[in-house]
Amino acid sequence: MTVRPLCILFMLLSLNTIAQQPRKPLTALLGAFGAEVALVKQTLTDPKSMSLNGIQFTTGRIGNQDVVVAETGIGKVNAAMTTALLLNYFQPQRVIFTGIAGGINPDLQPGDIVIASQIAHHDFNSLSMMAEPTTRTLNPLTKTLNPLYFRADSLLLKRATQVIDGVLFEEIPLANGQLSTRPVRVLVGIIVTGDQFISSATKVAQLRADFKADATEMEGAAVAQVCYQLKTPLLVIRSLSDRADAEAAVAIRAFYPTAARNSAKLVLALVKGL
Repeated sequence: MTVRPLCILFMLLSLNTIAQQPRKPLTALLGAFGAEVALVKQTLTDPKSMSLNGIQFTTGRIGNQDVVVAETGIGKVNAAMTTALLLNYFQPQRVIFTGIAGGINPDLQPGDIVIASQIAHHDFNSLSMMAEPTTRTLNPLTKTLNPLYFRADSLLLKRATQVIDGVLFEEIPLANGQLSTRPVRVLVGIIVTGDQFISSATKVAQLRADFKADATEMEGAAVAQVCYQLKTPLLVIRSLSDRADAEAAVAIRAFYPTAARNSAKLVLALVKGL
């Protein structure tokens, strides 16, 4: 049986039309640790999972929003790789990154939450094209320096602050051994990122002085840089598991479960309110 050229042309045009149809708006939700991601995934309606280069992505719905959820793994390279795969395949309308962090701001305690208005690499040092020292990364697409601080998407940031009062956060146990708790404090501030687990009061003081940082973690700025370079709106939300001091390794075990749940609660409220 022969197929007429006109039929072939019709099929090709039909496939091209389908390929050009706009995708549905999609919100991407990322987290560094499995527990953080699991808290979000268990709320999905009609979840479906797929693997890209060995990384699992789960799609579904939260409220009226179509979402895709993934675990990036720990560290900047893992976070950047997962984000790049996500943006290329799913082309989300926005990205929200959640998880735990170490506190830098002395007014914050484990369990409190920092919503990043700005986020920066604290461990990047290089030379510019003019051989001048710089702490700004280079955009390989434009061959120009990225900003030192990557700014949060203004609409996502505004919406996040609007939904805070409606979130039923778990209160934080006091560290004095008494059977008492305190409410969670939510702060809009600066988060810094480096491939280091910070557990030093000296380093905390340095990050506070150099960046006016409120919290430190190991993925956010990498995600922010990829999103900035590929022009995708981003918001980073971190719940403090420790104070990044000498007691950080002990505190993270005590506060991580509550911190992860509260961070997930804020993200879910934000997504439902979009």
